[in-house]
Amino acid sequence: MSAQPSPAAPLAAVIAAGDLAVIPTDTVYGVCCDAQSPAAAERLAALKGRPSGKPAAVAFFALAPALEALPELGERTRAALCALLPGPLTLLVPNPAGRFPCAGGELLGVRVIDLPLDPGRAILLTSANLAGGRDARTAAEIPAEIHAGAALVIDGGTLAGTPSTVVDLGELESTGRWRIVREGAFTRAAVGRALVGS
Repeated sequence: MSAQPSPAAPLAAVIAAGDLAVIPTDTVYGVCCDAQSPAAAERLAALKGRPSGKPAAVAFFALAPALEALPELGERTRAALCALLPGPLTLLVPNPAGRFPCAGGELLGVRVIDLPLDPGRAILLTSANLAGGRDARTAAEIPAEIHAGAALVIDGGTLAGTPSTVVDLGELESTGRWRIVREGAFTRAAVGRALVGS
Protein backbone atom coordinates (compact mmCIF):
# COMPACT_ATOMS: atom_id res chain seq x y z
CA MET A 1 0.00 0.00 0.00
CA SER A 2 1.28 3.49 -0.84
CA ALA A 3 0.00 7.03 -1.18
CA GLN A 4 1.10 8.94 -4.25
CA PRO A 5 1.15 12.73 -4.82
CA SER A 6 1.06 12.28 -8.64
CA PRO A 7 -1.36 9.38 -9.02
CA ALA A 8 -2.00 8.93 -12.74
CA ALA A 9 1.15 6.98 -13.65
CA PRO A 10 1.16 4.77 -10.51
CA LEU A 11 -2.53 3.99 -11.01
CA ALA A 12 -1.91 2.97 -14.62
CA ALA A 13 0.87 0.60 -13.51
CA VAL A 14 -1.25 -0.96 -10.77
CA ILE A 15 -4.21 -1.55 -13.09
CA ALA A 16 -1.99 -2.93 -15.87
CA ALA A 17 -0.44 -5.38 -13.38
CA GLY A 18 -3.87 -6.75 -12.48
CA ASP A 19 -3.81 -5.34 -8.96
CA LEU A 20 -6.42 -3.37 -7.01
CA ALA A 21 -6.37 0.36 -6.26
CA VAL A 22 -8.40 2.68 -4.06
CA ILE A 23 -9.18 6.00 -5.72
CA PRO A 24 -11.12 9.16 -4.93
CA THR A 25 -14.00 9.85 -7.31
CA ASP A 26 -16.47 12.70 -7.77
CA THR A 27 -18.74 11.02 -5.20
CA VAL A 28 -17.13 8.61 -2.70
CA TYR A 29 -13.94 6.54 -2.52
CA GLY A 30 -13.89 3.55 -4.84
CA VAL A 31 -11.85 0.39 -5.23
CA CYS A 32 -11.03 -0.65 -8.78
CA CYS A 33 -9.23 -3.04 -11.08
CA ASP A 34 -8.81 -3.77 -14.79
CA ALA A 35 -12.33 -4.19 -16.20
CA GLN A 36 -11.12 -6.94 -18.56
CA SER A 37 -9.39 -9.12 -15.94
CA PRO A 38 -11.54 -11.91 -14.45
CA ALA A 39 -8.85 -12.70 -11.88
CA ALA A 40 -8.69 -9.09 -10.69
CA ALA A 41 -12.49 -8.91 -10.58
CA GLU A 42 -12.57 -12.04 -8.39
CA ARG A 43 -10.03 -10.50 -6.01
CA LEU A 44 -12.08 -7.31 -5.89
CA ALA A 45 -15.25 -9.22 -5.00
CA ALA A 46 -13.44 -11.28 -2.37
CA LEU A 47 -11.88 -8.18 -0.80
CA LYS A 48 -15.27 -6.55 -0.39
CA GLY A 49 -17.02 -9.76 0.67
CA ARG A 50 -19.55 -9.42 -2.13
CA PRO A 51 -20.92 -12.28 -4.26
CA SER A 52 -18.77 -13.19 -7.25
CA GLY A 53 -20.37 -11.91 -10.44
CA LYS A 54 -22.42 -9.18 -8.78
CA PRO A 55 -22.59 -6.27 -11.25
CA ALA A 56 -20.19 -3.35 -10.88
CA ALA A 57 -19.71 -0.23 -12.94
CA VAL A 58 -17.19 0.15 -15.73
CA ALA A 59 -15.54 3.54 -15.36
CA PHE A 60 -13.69 5.74 -17.82
CA PHE A 61 -11.98 9.08 -17.32
CA ALA A 62 -13.21 10.70 -20.53
CA LEU A 63 -16.39 10.36 -22.57
CA ALA A 64 -14.79 9.46 -25.91
CA PRO A 65 -13.23 6.16 -24.73
CA ALA A 66 -16.57 5.16 -23.18
CA LEU A 67 -18.38 5.69 -26.48
CA GLU A 68 -15.64 3.92 -28.42
CA ALA A 69 -15.82 0.92 -26.09
CA LEU A 70 -19.56 0.49 -26.66
CA PRO A 71 -20.12 0.85 -30.41
CA GLU A 72 -23.46 -1.01 -30.28
CA LEU A 73 -25.19 1.78 -28.35
CA GLY A 74 -28.09 3.29 -30.26
CA GLU A 75 -28.24 6.93 -31.26
CA ARG A 76 -30.63 7.93 -28.48
CA THR A 77 -28.58 6.17 -25.80
CA ARG A 78 -25.33 7.70 -27.05
CA ALA A 79 -26.95 11.13 -26.96
CA ALA A 80 -28.00 10.49 -23.35
CA LEU A 81 -24.43 9.58 -22.38
CA CYS A 82 -23.20 12.77 -24.02
CA ALA A 83 -25.82 14.80 -22.14
CA LEU A 84 -25.17 13.28 -18.71
CA LEU A 85 -21.48 12.35 -18.58
CA PRO A 86 -19.02 13.02 -17.12
CA GLY A 87 -20.72 13.45 -13.79
CA PRO A 88 -21.81 11.72 -10.58
CA LEU A 89 -23.99 9.16 -12.37
CA THR A 90 -23.93 5.47 -13.21
CA LEU A 91 -25.86 4.85 -16.43
CA LEU A 92 -27.23 1.38 -17.09
CA VAL A 93 -27.07 0.79 -20.85
CA PRO A 94 -27.87 -2.19 -23.09
CA ASN A 95 -24.96 -4.54 -23.63
CA PRO A 96 -25.99 -6.86 -26.49
CA ALA A 97 -22.39 -7.73 -27.34
CA GLY A 98 -21.62 -8.82 -23.77
CA ARG A 99 -18.72 -6.41 -23.44
CA PHE A 100 -16.90 -6.24 -20.08
CA PRO A 101 -18.29 -9.58 -18.84
CA CYS A 102 -16.70 -9.00 -15.42
CA ALA A 103 -19.11 -6.10 -14.88
CA GLY A 104 -22.50 -7.71 -15.33
CA GLY A 105 -24.99 -8.99 -17.88
CA GLU A 106 -27.59 -7.53 -20.24
CA LEU A 107 -27.26 -4.06 -18.76
CA LEU A 108 -23.85 -2.47 -18.20
CA GLY A 109 -23.23 0.25 -15.62
CA VAL A 110 -21.11 3.03 -17.11
CA ARG A 111 -19.41 5.88 -15.27
CA VAL A 112 -17.26 8.71 -16.66
CA ILE A 113 -15.28 10.51 -13.96
CA ASP A 114 -13.72 13.88 -14.77
CA LEU A 115 -10.56 13.52 -12.67
CA PRO A 116 -6.85 13.36 -13.62
CA LEU A 117 -6.54 9.68 -12.72
CA ASP A 118 -6.67 8.05 -16.15
CA PRO A 119 -5.30 4.49 -15.83
CA GLY A 120 -5.17 4.13 -19.62
CA ARG A 121 -7.98 1.57 -19.76
CA ALA A 122 -11.48 0.92 -18.48
CA ILE A 123 -11.69 -0.03 -14.82
CA LEU A 124 -14.16 -2.06 -12.82
CA LEU A 125 -15.24 0.28 -10.02
CA THR A 126 -17.22 -0.20 -6.84
CA SER A 127 -17.39 1.65 -3.55
CA ALA A 128 -14.42 1.24 -1.19
CA ASN A 129 -16.35 -0.45 1.59
CA LEU A 130 -17.18 -3.94 2.74
CA ALA A 131 -20.40 -5.37 1.30
CA GLY A 132 -23.31 -3.52 2.88
CA GLY A 133 -21.01 -1.08 4.65
CA ARG A 134 -21.03 2.70 4.70
CA ASP A 135 -19.56 4.65 1.80
CA ALA A 136 -16.19 6.26 2.53
CA ARG A 137 -16.00 10.05 2.33
CA THR A 138 -12.38 10.19 3.52
CA ALA A 139 -9.44 7.81 3.24
CA ALA A 140 -9.64 7.27 6.99
CA GLU A 141 -13.17 5.86 6.61
CA ILE A 142 -12.03 3.13 4.22
CA PRO A 143 -12.01 -0.23 6.06
CA ALA A 144 -8.61 -1.58 7.06
CA GLU A 145 -9.25 -4.73 5.00
CA ILE A 146 -9.66 -2.63 1.85
CA HIS A 147 -6.49 -0.66 2.62
CA ALA A 148 -4.54 -3.87 3.15
CA GLY A 149 -5.82 -5.53 -0.01
CA ALA A 150 -5.05 -2.66 -2.38
CA ALA A 151 -1.69 -2.16 -4.07
CA LEU A 152 -2.30 1.60 -4.19
CA VAL A 153 -4.41 3.96 -2.09
CA ILE A 154 -4.78 7.51 -3.40
CA ASP A 155 -5.85 9.99 -0.73
CA GLY A 156 -7.96 12.66 -2.40
CA GLY A 157 -9.01 14.40 0.79
CA THR A 158 -12.62 14.77 1.83
CA LEU A 159 -15.09 13.90 -0.93
CA ALA A 160 -18.71 14.89 -1.45
CA GLY A 161 -19.84 11.67 0.20
CA THR A 162 -23.05 11.07 -1.75
CA PRO A 163 -22.96 8.06 -4.10
CA SER A 164 -23.69 8.31 -7.80
CA THR A 165 -27.23 8.44 -9.10
CA VAL A 166 -28.04 5.23 -11.00
CA VAL A 167 -30.17 5.71 -14.12
CA ASP A 168 -31.58 2.80 -16.12
CA LEU A 169 -31.46 3.62 -19.84
CA GLY A 170 -32.22 0.07 -20.95
CA GLU A 171 -35.50 1.03 -22.64
CA LEU A 172 -34.52 4.50 -23.81
CA GLU A 173 -33.79 3.42 -27.37
CA SER A 174 -37.08 1.59 -27.91
CA THR A 175 -39.54 3.61 -25.83
CA GLY A 176 -37.81 6.82 -24.78
CA ARG A 177 -38.30 5.83 -21.15
CA TRP A 178 -35.72 5.96 -18.39
CA ARG A 179 -35.93 5.43 -14.66
CA ILE A 180 -33.98 6.26 -11.53
CA VAL A 181 -32.75 3.12 -9.78
CA ARG A 182 -31.00 5.07 -7.01
CA GLU A 183 -31.09 8.81 -6.52
CA GLY A 184 -27.78 10.11 -5.26
CA ALA A 185 -25.54 13.05 -6.10
CA PHE A 186 -27.51 13.98 -9.26
CA THR A 187 -31.21 14.67 -8.80
CA ARG A 188 -34.06 13.16 -10.78
CA ALA A 189 -35.00 16.66 -11.97
CA ALA A 190 -31.46 17.30 -13.21
CA VAL A 191 -31.49 14.01 -15.13
CA GLY A 192 -34.78 14.98 -16.76
CA ARG A 193 -33.48 18.41 -17.76
CA ALA A 194 -30.31 16.91 -19.25
CA LEU A 195 -32.23 14.35 -21.27
CA VAL A 196 -34.68 16.82 -22.82
CA GLY A 197 -33.80 16.91 -26.50
CA SER A 198 -30.95 14.41 -26.17
